[in-house]
Amino acid sequence: MANINSTVTMKKKPLGGKSDLRTRIWKYRYFYIMFLPVLVALILFYYLPMVGIRFAFYKYTPFAPPTFVGMANFKRLWSTPSFWTAFRNTLEISLVNLFLSMIISIVVALLINEIGHLRLKKTVQTIIYLPHFLSWVVVASIFMIVLSPQGGFVNQVLLSLGIIKEPIYFLAEEKWWRPVYFFISRWKETGWGTIIYLATLTSISPELYEAASIDGAGRFKQTLYITIPSIMNTVIIVLILNLAKVLNLFESVFVLYNPLVYHVSDVIQTYVYRLALNANAPDYGFSTAVGLFKSVVSCMLVLFSNWASKKVRGRGIL
Repeated sequence: MANINSTVTMKKKPLGGKSDLRTRIWKYRYFYIMFLPVLVALILFYYLPMVGIRFAFYKYTPFAPPTFVGMANFKRLWSTPSFWTAFRNTLEISLVNLFLSMIISIVVALLINEIGHLRLKKTVQTIIYLPHFLSWVVVASIFMIVLSPQGGFVNQVLLSLGIIKEPIYFLAEEKWWRPVYFFISRWKETGWGTIIYLATLTSISPELYEAASIDGAGRFKQTLYITIPSIMNTVIIVLILNLAKVLNLFESVFVLYNPLVYHVSDVIQTYVYRLALNANAPDYGFSTAVGLFKSVVSCMLVLFSNWASKKVRGRGIL
């Protein structure tokens, strides 16, 4: 009996580190094989291009061998007004778009949540989700036709109502470009932005609404004192997560802007694109320095968002 007990309680000998690793790799070999294409794509398109960061410290054009210039490109960056215009535009457009996104998405989610008929509710959700699945190129093409000064629907309506006397080229005038951009952006992405808020709304206990109704609270007060406080934690988390992506603005601006509105529409990534692909005098060194600066600022925003996330919900995003 003692021998049996000693055998049962005997501590198992742990496997060696290398042997254990080989065993696990072999056991899950098919998963590793499935992951291999993703790993190759990550290396080729995300990590390997990082070798090009070195050109931020070179004067490099296709027409001459690279020349090491140290921090000269960054000194030029600090003294270039067009860069700071692009940097300011990036922050202003992104932050305004971020807050508009949150406010409109929350309002739309609350309105959809009030629809009692299930089939109607799903139909409305589907309709407002659809624009998200259109590419920005298609969206830009649609609104260029709608807003065209030559027979565009919007100009025709405004002219027929007597609101304007001559057509407006909305996407080529500085005072109109940003309002139009914000409208198009919200038209495309509001439906998708409501998903997380609708999911949060479904998790609110119905007993809270029943108790409030018994106490005489109407739908407005129930929304004000129950619904909104219940989703505030989600709102803060979404805000923190989106702050990390403030500088990642390119495609939506690129397909809608033009040289006439560069002063109010040019952002860092479109600025880098033009510098690198300038047919007359491409400057890869300076454009790489601008891109590196943007990446450093983005990294700082991610670290700040991670710190804020730890403070708000007790765990980071990294």
